[in-house]
Amino acid sequence: MRRQLVSVVVVALLGSVLAGCGEDDPFAAYCDEVKAQQKPLSEALAVEGPTALIEALPSFEKLSDRAPDDIADDWLVLVRGIDGLVQALEDADVDPATYDRDKPPDGVTEEQQSTIDTASRRLTAPETVLALEAVQQQARDVCKTPLSL
Repeated sequence: MRRQLVSVVVVALLGSVLAGCGEDDPFAAYCDEVKAQQKPLSEALAVEGPTALIEALPSFEKLSDRAPDDIADDWLVLVRGIDGLVQALEDADVDPATYDRDKPPDGVTEEQQSTIDTASRRLTAPETVLALEAVQQQARDVCKTPLSL
């Protein structure tokens, strides 16, 4: 009876260890995504002007979706910040490539302009800058791949 109990425990433990070996490594999936997004990010961030981060948003969202727990919050800060600016520009029916804060297009209210300004400032806030630095550092350290070329 005792031998059977020991056998059952050993089999159960061995099964859970082997099952753990088959689990996906969150860093591997994330690093694969970093490599996959490196070229699109490089192209987006090479865009001159205020739309570079907006152009990079689809890649950032994919990376955020794959981010391991230790970097997920930083990705959320970055993605939400950019998304907030996109939403503010869309709500004001403004083209981000041609928007001039000092000469806003006709029809843009002071409230909309204030919302766009607030969203823009969030992208340069210390929290967002630190989040961007953290995701870049994580890509270099863990994935051995910079986010962009």
